[in-house]
Amino acid sequence: MQLKSLATAKLSAKAAAILAVGALTLTACGGGSSTPAATSTSGVQLINAGKLTICSDVPYEPFEFQKDGKIVGFDMDIAAELAKDMNAEVNVVDSSFEAIETGTALTGCDVSISSVSITDTRKSVMDFSDPYLNDDLTLVASDASGITNLDSAKGKKVGVQQATTGAKYAKDKGLDAQQFEDTGLLVQALKAGTIDAALGNQSVLGYAIKDDAKYKRVENYATGEKLGIAVKKGNTAMLEQVNKTLKRLTDDGSLKKFETNWFGEAAK
Repeated sequence: MQLKSLATAKLSAKAAAILAVGALTLTACGGGSSTPAATSTSGVQLINAGKLTICSDVPYEPFEFQKDGKIVGFDMDIAAELAKDMNAEVNVVDSSFEAIETGTALTGCDVSISSVSITDTRKSVMDFSDPYLNDDLTLVASDASGITNLDSAKGKKVGVQQATTGAKYAKDKGLDAQQFEDTGLLVQALKAGTIDAALGNQSVLGYAIKDDAKYKRVENYATGEKLGIAVKKGNTAMLEQVNKTLKRLTDDGSLKKFETNWFGEAAK
């Protein structure tokens, strides 16, 4: 499931407003669109001098949301590292996901970081970094449920979000799962005890239970869903810099720490 594309779309008016604000910002910072983009000390072109301008669809926990007056989340941890490697500050532009997934947001942003699943359709209008998260499926249950895998979940009450890969996966595996309109309702049902387990993307379900010792991810399922950072088509320098940072975060273990912090420990 491309989680963001299945979320309720923000009104197109928001996208237009954000792009308008972006245009005003560019005018104020650089004297208008005729002014060349600033070059960071890392050698990449930035829309606003000294700032890495990031389009993101806020809020979408745990990827990007406001807390104590700041925009935080898994994506924002990565954004901070990207900016650091470019010797720039993070400048977040709250955009609609409609603008992000169609690539139009990149007219006013250097990159889009917003839990964007990499698809062939999206790759036709923007370039993607190397994947930074495999957002596969997971089965979440309590110890009291006795569920340890899919086989033990058969005959139990399992919930899924409707019209998702989780729902399809459950059906394909022979589970008669109860469907919920969104993941929030799914999690509420799990914690209220009206269902025994929940099947869905590891990012959202992992975040929902990470601070609740009664629940755990009992089994993961590889579905090949991957998230990437989007840059304007043909912006090779920016793409190379983004991939360089992602490699550093992978090699030094930072990316795995971010995952654990926001999504909890994966099932063994």
